[in-house]
Amino acid sequence: MLAWPAPLLPTLPGPGPVLKVHDTARREVVATSPGTTARMYVCGITPYDATHLGHAATYLAFDLVNRVWRDAGHAVHYVQNVTDIDDPLLERAERDGEDWVVLGMRETALFREDMTALRVLPPDDYVGAVESVPRIVAHVEALLDEGLAYVLDDGTGDVYHDVAQAPGFGTESGYDEATMLRFSAERGGDPDRPGKRNRLDPMLWRGRREGEPSWPGPRGIAGRPGWHVECATIALETIGMGFDVQGGGSDLVFPHHEFSAVHAEALTATKPFARAYVHAAMIGLDGEKMSKSRGNLVFVSKLRGEGVDPMAIRLALLAGHYRTDRAWTPDLLATAEQRLGTWRRAVARDAGAPAAPVLQGLRERLSDDLDSPGAIALVDDWARRTLAAGPGGELDDDAPTVVADAVDALLGVALDGPAPRSR
Repeated sequence: MLAWPAPLLPTLPGPGPVLKVHDTARREVVATSPGTTARMYVCGITPYDATHLGHAATYLAFDLVNRVWRDAGHAVHYVQNVTDIDDPLLERAERDGEDWVVLGMRETALFREDMTALRVLPPDDYVGAVESVPRIVAHVEALLDEGLAYVLDDGTGDVYHDVAQAPGFGTESGYDEATMLRFSAERGGDPDRPGKRNRLDPMLWRGRREGEPSWPGPRGIAGRPGWHVECATIALETIGMGFDVQGGGSDLVFPHHEFSAVHAEALTATKPFARAYVHAAMIGLDGEKMSKSRGNLVFVSKLRGEGVDPMAIRLALLAGHYRTDRAWTPDLLATAEQRLGTWRRAVARDAGAPAAPVLQGLRERLSDDLDSPGAIALVDDWARRTLAAGPGGELDDDAPTVVADAVDALLGVALDGPAPRSR
């Protein structure tokens, strides 16, 4: 599957510092320690509602990870999936009387357009669930052969992973059983299904149902893959075990990231699946989480269609810390548009306030668990001092270019466009 084109990335003088991020599994901020190549897997969209601002905030957070690593001198192997076969996609296609393949292709194309507009660095491997089915089947077969999975004895052909045989199950999320059961029921699981050995056992393969797409499967059982084994398989086939960061929204802590790790660790008999689990918080609207079920989604493409500069959208989302649940409001966007205009006026000057402290400060703030609000405040201060400076002030001829390059490379905000329109 094709990703989107990469924006140009300015080269900054000297290397940036080591990136520290909050690891959900260890409940603390930890230093990442990649080798020459940093490896990151971020769970992608199910393509039927692209791209709402909750999506955008998540992928912008991990775009910062990518940029900070690159600034520190690492190559980055970034993998993202597309869950282009799953219950929500089929349900939306049926509701709208549309072919599920066409729906998935259209929404994936729209997602690519939005990521391009937001200047998100593309993944090196952009992999769909459908194209991964043969490898997923092989993995489910392997788990069955090892006695770690079982076929439900009800004639459906559904296959489940036996989590009782998964040492360390629950350590990634840290949730107790009651919380796991609640989230499983809310997030696509089936804890109350009769016949399962354990209520928390996750589905690996769904046997064919009338009217649903299906593929040849394990033990000759036609059907389609479960959600969690999809990501386990794609990660193992692209960047392998022990990669540096597993990323996604905070709603993926359980069950998705917990079970993806369970599957991969069972298949390889090694630990850990990922060295750090990093999760972006939720974006809300009108006092509620922005979600498909509530019907309160704000879409990047709609804002772009209204003439909003994608760099203003990016700045608005980065104005809050990635681990803080926050609300999307008209005022937030208006402030971002004003900020973008101010920054662009400042870098258009022939000279500006000294840039070295800004570059150093941006690197320090972003390497410290992606403190984008702190980084933005530094640029605000530089722009204010630059625009307020009179003739004969202590100005640096190179400063506007250095700051523009630093903001571009580290925050991903291009400052070479026009000032945003008034709202």
